[in-house]
Amino acid sequence: MRLHVTILSTALITSSLALGSACDGGKQPAETKTETKAETKAETKAEPPAPKEKTEEEKQEEGRKKNAERLKELDEEMQKETARWTDEVKAKVKALSEKNWKKTKDALKAILASPHRVPENVERDGQRHPAETLEFLGVTPEMTVVEIGPGAGWYTEILAPLLVKKGKLIITDFDPDGPDHEWTSFAGKRMQAFLGRSPELFGKVEREVQKSYKEFSLGEDASVDFVFFVRGMHGWHNGGSLEQNLKEVHRALKPGGTLAIVQHRAAEGANADESSKKGYLPEAWVIEQVEKAGFELVEKSEVNANPKDTKDYSEGVWTLPPTLTLKDTDRDKYVAIGESDRMTLKFRKK
Repeated sequence: MRLHVTILSTALITSSLALGSACDGGKQPAETKTETKAETKAETKAEPPAPKEKTEEEKQEEGRKKNAERLKELDEEMQKETARWTDEVKAKVKALSEKNWKKTKDALKAILASPHRVPENVERDGQRHPAETLEFLGVTPEMTVVEIGPGAGWYTEILAPLLVKKGKLIITDFDPDGPDHEWTSFAGKRMQAFLGRSPELFGKVEREVQKSYKEFSLGEDASVDFVFFVRGMHGWHNGGSLEQNLKEVHRALKPGGTLAIVQHRAAEGANADESSKKGYLPEAWVIEQVEKAGFELVEKSEVNANPKDTKDYSEGVWTLPPTLTLKDTDRDKYVAIGESDRMTLKFRKK
């Protein structure tokens, strides 16, 4: 889910002016005169004008143009998906939706092999380890599960078939009919299109529409068995909403319910305020914040660890796959590193 953010770094350019001086200690009028002119010129040189700040109207127009480009790409993707969903695929999907799963392991094996999954998503299984992750975290087919920040639906297309028969999947989402210049409106449209591919698998998914990144509700008190939050906690911290959002999760979970977190992991001892800007958070810090909100750590796993991730990239975690924000610059290097080093934590509501 993931919402994707790019942080630009600025290179500081410094220049020094070397001034001549007399080697023999005597005064040399010609050199002194030249030096004075150089000093005067340096002092009177005009500073470059500061970049003009965009007006609100200009920002909104820029947002509309970006969303128009995103929607065009989305339309092309959905056309490919429509063509891929042949009658044979639809028949297999219908059969999958009617399965009455008893064991999570058996369900995940069938779901991960199902043709309903977007091929690009399947390619990432080796780095995201969905079966191992979900089995470790303890999700089962009869649970009521909330997926926070589903992004483009990578985990949604796995969780929905698992829960469609006996459980319930709720996702946090944005209003597709919101302001046309806001990225959140595009995100809502993208998820709407994603869920519309298969009424059998996704028709029962409930959407909790967020008012903003900082404000969301998860329904009635003590109504949820399992809350799943993948690779997005840095956004809560950056936005100043971590504490209040953890309180909301605690309120919605049943006593003993599970909060499952997968998060890009910063270097040990890193400053959370700084590392979060790059998409990473220190594991010990995350555990501390969640425990302060009324949870206890049950267990943690290294299933999503990646020791090749050096976590020191100028463009943060988005330098790595799948974003590859630097595009072709050192692409092979970052592809070889793979997706980020991640903590995988299982908490229980006290």
